[in-house]
Amino acid sequence: MSTVRRAALVLTTLSAALALTACGPAEDDAAGGTVTATPAVPSTASSEPPSKPSKPSKPSAPSTSSGGGSSADHDVFPCSTFDVTFTASLAEPTTSSYLLKVTNKGTKACRALGHPVVTFGDLDGAATERGTAPGIEDALRLEPGESAYAGLMGGADDGRGRTVGSIAMTMNTESDLEQTPLTASTPDLYVSPDINSVTPWVNNVEDALSL
Repeated sequence: MSTVRRAALVLTTLSAALALTACGPAEDDAAGGTVTATPAVPSTASSEPPSKPSKPSKPSAPSTSSGGGSSADHDVFPCSTFDVTFTASLAEPTTSSYLLKVTNKGTKACRALGHPVVTFGDLDGAATERGTAPGIEDALRLEPGESAYAGLMGGADDGRGRTVGSIAMTMNTESDLEQTPLTASTPDLYVSPDINSVTPWVNNVEDALSL
């Protein structure tokens, strides 16, 4: 064999070997030699539907009493003579008018109901009520240290009355509570049997003397 033919045979053999080497990876892939990782399928949620969030509860409306005040007002009792101090001051001598004043001396609120019950010295009977007083639910509320006022009028001297030097007062409690009368000095208070009168409790001096 000539040198030229041997050289050609060697080149042919080398080319075939290179071709086989180049085709190796493709054959491995075709045969499944290389494994590609399959991503994990995420687990599904429970078949039960999610529970609905609870609705927030509505705030309750504040309770009010029938008289328009708070429910705590129902715990406020009428003032009695055990709850207050009492004074009487001359306001107008011509008509024997006096300003009556009570002050809550206790530690709790109380209500000054209606009209004061006023008697004149040793005379029989009590002062005639003048003006309309509010109902018990709207009666004047006195916190500790607060005062209420009423106007007492003995009347002008008509020659038929008498003069007294003191008066006694009890509070209207709309109950059968026995009270100790509170007294005040009223020098030369003339009391007419027909004209004497007393106003309901109010929260200021002007109204007490003008009703």
